[in-house]
Amino acid sequence: MAGPALAIIDSGGANIASLLYAFQRLGVAPELTTDPSRIRAADRVILPGVGAARDAMSRLHDLGLVDVIRSLSQPVLGICLGMQLLADASEEEDVECLGIIPGTAGKLQGDTSCPVPNMGWCAITASQQHALLSSIEDGSYFYFVHSYALPVGDFTLATASHAAPFSAMVRRDNFFAAQFHPEKSSGNGARLLANFLEIAS
Repeated sequence: MAGPALAIIDSGGANIASLLYAFQRLGVAPELTTDPSRIRAADRVILPGVGAARDAMSRLHDLGLVDVIRSLSQPVLGICLGMQLLADASEEEDVECLGIIPGTAGKLQGDTSCPVPNMGWCAITASQQHALLSSIEDGSYFYFVHSYALPVGDFTLATASHAAPFSAMVRRDNFFAAQFHPEKSSGNGARLLANFLEIAS
């Protein structure tokens, strides 16, 4: 039996329903699953996540999905906490993550005009050209809700700024990630999700 066109890993996040609806609006019926064989067989995989990194990593370990995710060769998109889970580690409770994208998620810098958590719309700027950002102009706004973020580095695909710049998107090989919630980011978010469905790698 063929695998799903799109598998969403059921990581227990509260944004799962919004993700399902966002893809359904694009004409795709995602499969929400924790089955390793279905995840491996999917054409594309989404790793969502909200909440604390340690809890999310514990869930992935309990489900036997850590090595499954690490071994995936199809396009994978981490969203929000899912982006941080793809990194080496998170300073939040000092937890080791999947180690796919180099870097450690650190506490966001804040000030009186930029409180933490960062909740709201931020503009992004591309650091590299890639089909995932096709038709998304620099200065396009996306919706963020987070207290931790990856620093800007060699694998940064796009940046945003709170009190200081941080990685809004990252990429390594077939693994992509967005710190923002594309499923809550109106037309720009829909465009990004559509691009993800179309990219080869």
